[in-house]
Amino acid sequence: MGPENETQISEFLLLGLSEDPELKPLIFGLFLSMYLVTVLGNLLIILATISDSHLHTPMYFFLSNLSFVDICFTSNTIPKMLMNIQTQSKAITYAGCITQMQFFILFAGLDIFLLTVMAYDRFVAICHPLHYMVIMNSQRCGLLVLVSWIMSALYSLLQVLMVLQLSFCTDVEIPHFFCELNHLVHLACSDTFVNEVVMYVAAVLLAGCPLAGLLYSYSKIVSSIRAISSAQGRYKAFSTCASHLSVVSLFYCTSLGVYLSSAVTQNSRSTATASVMYSVVTPMLNPFIYSLRNKNLKSALRRLCEREYMKSSVVLRLKMCP
Repeated sequence: MGPENETQISEFLLLGLSEDPELKPLIFGLFLSMYLVTVLGNLLIILATISDSHLHTPMYFFLSNLSFVDICFTSNTIPKMLMNIQTQSKAITYAGCITQMQFFILFAGLDIFLLTVMAYDRFVAICHPLHYMVIMNSQRCGLLVLVSWIMSALYSLLQVLMVLQLSFCTDVEIPHFFCELNHLVHLACSDTFVNEVVMYVAAVLLAGCPLAGLLYSYSKIVSSIRAISSAQGRYKAFSTCASHLSVVSLFYCTSLGVYLSSAVTQNSRSTATASVMYSVVTPMLNPFIYSLRNKNLKSALRRLCEREYMKSSVVLRLKMCP
């Protein structure tokens, strides 16, 4: 693309999932419902782990961090999408688009790292139960979360700095409901070879290394479970990591499915629709997966609801007293 077609743009246009006006109210209601369920479900997990002393363990510490990241993950994209549908506008400022892209990469990276850390936690709990509390002490747990934040922040900063070097033309339409890195790079007029190399190499390292850690952890976990003599013992050991394995499978399968399909098909709108699975549906389902398969968490949520109900009843009675 010649330099005469380059310009200093001030905004991009997010085309969303569909341009059919009749589908807009349906999409708005559906995504608003999923967003509210995501925020409420993950917030309940955070409150339950904070308020219940039985859940002050490394496993639930990591789970509460994952819930916080999932709230931020969806809050980075869905509110802007809903606002654009409500105002019948597709615009997002250049600075807003870059910021949204940066935080999307940050929280996606944190999801990957936290899921890997949680797999390591289950590996230590099942394969080295006698040394679990020594290995997974509070300092190490805090350090693992801190390193996850630092790695994700550095990766997102790298990608942002690379994008800021690009020049964009008058074609500013993004066939997605948020500012996704791959689409932004493809919109650029300037040479994107270095960006694409960095993007794919970093993505392979970011996803590949944690995936290798996950596979290693679960291979050791499976070996340890198979070595348990009693069926009840095997079931109890497997149940402690079943929820995490379900979340990992859901996240990785949907993410890899989207990016493998985007490499095969040229239909950007189909890719945007498929990306809803890992960017919206997965964070929404995580609280249900963990709470439905976890007796301790269900008990903590029940006690939390009972306490809040009692507090509201007392406040209501005090207000009714003359």
